[in-house]
Amino acid sequence: MIKDSPNPPLDSTAFHTAAHRAINHYPNPSEKPEPSAEGHGLFAVREGLDAETLLANASEDLASVQALASHLAFEVDGSPRSVALGISRMLEGIQLLVDKALTLKQP
Repeated sequence: MIKDSPNPPLDSTAFHTAAHRAINHYPNPSEKPEPSAEGHGLFAVREGLDAETLLANASEDLASVQALASHLAFEVDGSPRSVALGISRMLEGIQLLVDKALTLKQP
């Protein structure tokens, strides 16, 4: 296919400046963010919750994610299926650890 117009000229100084800024962004950030009191993520855990409540919620979340990974494993073939099964099995092991911690916590 023939293009109607040639490629526009490239401003090499702007290109080099942008490339230099991108390459040095992570090793030499110009400004490091200050950690806030609430944390740095999108979600936060409410203060004052007991360990059993936290573990119970973690257990339910793990069960949900494990169900998603299991379902995905049977929807795809080949290497992606192996990856999904591996994730599913790791989640199942973590689920067992959390459930064990829950049973140890109860009198």
